[in-house]
Amino acid sequence: MATGREMYLTRQIGEYLVASKLGRMGYVATPFAGNVPMFDLLVADTRGYALPVQVKAIRGQSWQLRADAFLHIEMVDGEQLVRGPLPLLNPQLLCVYVLLKDDERDEFYVFKLGDLQAHFAKSYKGGRRPKNPESMHCAVWPNDLEAYRDNWQLLESSFPHEFTTQPSGVTP
Repeated sequence: MATGREMYLTRQIGEYLVASKLGRMGYVATPFAGNVPMFDLLVADTRGYALPVQVKAIRGQSWQLRADAFLHIEMVDGEQLVRGPLPLLNPQLLCVYVLLKDDERDEFYVFKLGDLQAHFAKSYKGGRRPKNPESMHCAVWPNDLEAYRDNWQLLESSFPHEFTTQPSGVTP
């Protein structure tokens, strides 16, 4: 089991690796000293448009999450019944999941939060949990996210496009 220090370092390394990668791509990426709910970095393009980005890093085999962050789950007689997806605050939130490797050939998976919700809507079945019926634990493995590996163009396409005409009421 990882210690608090190891978990902190894993999170810190992941955030700074993503910030470094984005810097090499020409973006300014700013991490935060404390915990900001929903995102870990603000990423700005050359025009000053900024996007929040959620970063999660692991050294192990899978990212650990809670199904009830994505799905409406009802408990009925000790059984979990999945009633469908929850409304997310920001389904367009960009996520970068990082798999840290000992050889420093780290892997990056870039997707939207709504994509992760769709994964769990398809894969999380609920039912009767043998050890703890109320556990909402779920996990996502790198092979589940393979389609999003090095999907940096998603970030690039998430910034607003240049205006081709002036908005009404604005004179050049």
